[in-house]
Amino acid sequence: MTSTLDIIASVDPVPWARSQMAFTLAVHIILVPLGVSWAAMALIANYRGIRKNDADAMLLAQRWSKYMAVTFAVGAATGTMLSFQFGLLWPNFMAQWGEVFGIPFAFEGLFFFTEAIFVAIYIYGWRRLKPWAHFWTGVPIVFTGILGSVAVVSANAWMNSPEGFTLDAAGNVAEVDPWGVIFNDAMPLMSLHMVLAAYIVGGFLVASVYAVGMLRGRRDRYHRLGLIIPFTVAAIAMPFQMGAGDSLTRWVFDTQPMKFAAIELVAETSSDVPETILGRLNADGTVSGGIPIPGLASWLSDPGTGRSTVVQGLNSFPPDEIPTVRQINTVHLAWDVMIGLGSLMFLVALWWGGTWLLRRNMPQSRLFLWVASSLGVVSVICMEAGWIVSEVGRQPWIVYELMTVEEAATTNTGVWITFIGFVGVYMALAAATLYVLRRMSRRFRTESAADHETPYGPAETSEVMSGTNEETPVGAP
Repeated sequence: MTSTLDIIASVDPVPWARSQMAFTLAVHIILVPLGVSWAAMALIANYRGIRKNDADAMLLAQRWSKYMAVTFAVGAATGTMLSFQFGLLWPNFMAQWGEVFGIPFAFEGLFFFTEAIFVAIYIYGWRRLKPWAHFWTGVPIVFTGILGSVAVVSANAWMNSPEGFTLDAAGNVAEVDPWGVIFNDAMPLMSLHMVLAAYIVGGFLVASVYAVGMLRGRRDRYHRLGLIIPFTVAAIAMPFQMGAGDSLTRWVFDTQPMKFAAIELVAETSSDVPETILGRLNADGTVSGGIPIPGLASWLSDPGTGRSTVVQGLNSFPPDEIPTVRQINTVHLAWDVMIGLGSLMFLVALWWGGTWLLRRNMPQSRLFLWVASSLGVVSVICMEAGWIVSEVGRQPWIVYELMTVEEAATTNTGVWITFIGFVGVYMALAAATLYVLRRMSRRFRTESAADHETPYGPAETSEVMSGTNEETPVGAP
């Protein structure tokens, strides 16, 4: 009779390690855009509050800084737990590449602690500092948030384009060039793509809350401004993101042809390759379902040669060095989701921009508010899909063409227990975070602007925060 210990010993740890890393990263990545972009949006409101003597903008800045502190703290917790998992789940990877892979994280740690210091100063500085002095304490938060994100993405980019090291005859790392590791070939485009995504997701997430409030009848100036500032930030970033995404895709075409073949469902090397919307790859190399657009994948890969551009197919790689059929279909679906939702957000950004140019006002229809209220969730799904493309598309490699996931993973068959534990902890943390944010929202809704004179507003602007603006609302969504 098979014992429980025999069952545990027979568990393959690799799928569980993959699942745990995927789950924790998927949860943590939702908080990253808020950590990177919310400070910038709060400072825009803060600047307007000081420069224009705008009570509504100042109230937004104060409340956003409170929300920002909560999400920053939770992001720090989930990010720390995520970091520990490199050693827990991928010990062979860390043993082989730790002294290389750890370099970007060392810089990320410096940026993170600097950011934490200035977050504390900025929040504590309400009322205790003069308005402009207080404003400038928030500026380092913006830059350290961006640089911290760049540092982390640099580590991931290195896994896609490993550079900056020398191996000895035994295959061990002999020398490390820190700048070569950080500024690897994939780093510029991947970092730009992620930072822009952070501002898009953060902007649409925050704006969606105020769009919901306006749909519920809160059409006061406070809610309009709460929608306008973050939505404008996201809308401005969208065209740049489209360009960055296009450039990054061509980089993948040039340097990671296997991933590109998986993205486009290209089984055999050929030219005039169609862009297949949806569809799936079968085990025999055929594609079923979907809507093929003739020649478009070849043309987008290199417009200079157009439909005659040759796209390398999966058949040109050794079978043990390509993703499984299931992984390929996952990558392709995630790609379609990312491109489809990204294009939708781009069109909404054009709608927003065109209305401002023609009417000097935001779109007023309920249709727009319904769309805006959904973009927070849409942008998160789009970002998650992008990371699936990046990570699953690199399979079976954890370090491109140097180490496979199987070689890197733990051999501890009890890793499924840690997976269940991490799911439980993250779900509890998510529930607690939503509860706290909801309680804060309800409290703000019952406060008047005068309630923020102490301790939130700088003393020199107390008359601004005393509710003299007749349009200041009773609360926030």
